[in-house]
Amino acid sequence: MSHHPTNFQGSVTDAIRDAILAKIPGADVQVSGGGGHYTIVVVSGEFAGKSMVAQQRLVYGAIAHLMSGDMAPVHAVDSLRTLVP
Repeated sequence: MSHHPTNFQGSVTDAIRDAILAKIPGADVQVSGGGGHYTIVVVSGEFAGKSMVAQQRLVYGAIAHLMSGDMAPVHAVDSLRTLVP
């Protein structure tokens, strides 16, 4: 696992999960990883009828604030899976 410098305080995986749940309430969100690199799986009925790109935009939009700036806690999302229950 690589190391990515950040000044973020607290659990980055929890912050990712909380941000996604704030944007997509009721979703099943699984986040793993560290060192700036994360894997995310989101299962939500909100994705029904949306293209894969639209589904992923929802998730990336929810965590954009965690990915911006030189010291952002999220450097890369190595894998993002969006699924409809």
